[in-house]
Amino acid sequence: MSYFDNIRTFVRVYELGSMSAAGRDLRVSPAVTSARISQLEEHLGVRLFQRTTRSLTPTEQGQSFYRGATKILEAVESAEAQIVNMTENLKGSLYVAAPLGVGRRLIAPQVPQFLADYPEVNVRLRLTDRKVDLTTEGLDLAFFLGQPEDSNLRIRKIADVDRVLCASPDYVRKRGMPETGNDLVADAHECLSLRFPGATEFQWLLRTETGPRRFRVSGRYESDDGDVLTDWALAGHGIALKPVFEIADHLKAGRLVPVAQKTPPEPIQMACLFTHRRWQDPKTRLFMEFMVDRIGATISATNRAR
Repeated sequence: MSYFDNIRTFVRVYELGSMSAAGRDLRVSPAVTSARISQLEEHLGVRLFQRTTRSLTPTEQGQSFYRGATKILEAVESAEAQIVNMTENLKGSLYVAAPLGVGRRLIAPQVPQFLADYPEVNVRLRLTDRKVDLTTEGLDLAFFLGQPEDSNLRIRKIADVDRVLCASPDYVRKRGMPETGNDLVADAHECLSLRFPGATEFQWLLRTETGPRRFRVSGRYESDDGDVLTDWALAGHGIALKPVFEIADHLKAGRLVPVAQKTPPEPIQMACLFTHRRWQDPKTRLFMEFMVDRIGATISATNRAR
């Protein structure tokens, strides 16, 4: 086993917090992962992790070595990036995260063409509606909707995404058609919430005659999966706030109808996050440009079609 492989394995174990998770990420067996860590500890003459049957905790020496190890990997990746032609001989794995709706409808359909163009590249697509951490999760790129909180990351804006408040015709028949955000609150409409652990009060940012305003809506239905909210809305359980591209077919077919149209939602930004180090990798830059062109065109077409 090479010393460099041992360092790379150590970094993934440190970041993911377990031997098995790191093994899955690197596509090696737990035995190989453990052997690499043991070899590294033997070489360094220190213990890098405190191990129990239930936990894996970095030692003080492990924390110190991690800081140096990441610099080693960054230096190697930077050196490789300088000698790899941006459009030829691209190889290696790309780790990409995206929200569920974005990933399923906009990114995943484009991945096969990218891999056909660059047969030595692998794409590891992680779909989740929760917030992700590029550094600790070893991601090259993260697509997202909204505004990032981490100012240390670089951002590439793709498009402004139109959104709509929508419900099923059956829900409107039963509860009435709300015309404004005030109606949503005053009439206690069942608003379907996309929320995550640790989220604070739930509000919808809507456009009013006096400018953008936050409405504190409520409802009994809550999930961290946007597609679940769509299913609930289709079943007549409440009102959802959705990007138009996610539900365009349902709107066109009449399975969902716009509501509260006098105070529509503010558009939301779609963008891509990456670190400066990841941007130095040609395949990362190329994948992002590939996706930005296609996603931007799709969103623009969907916004115009409304």
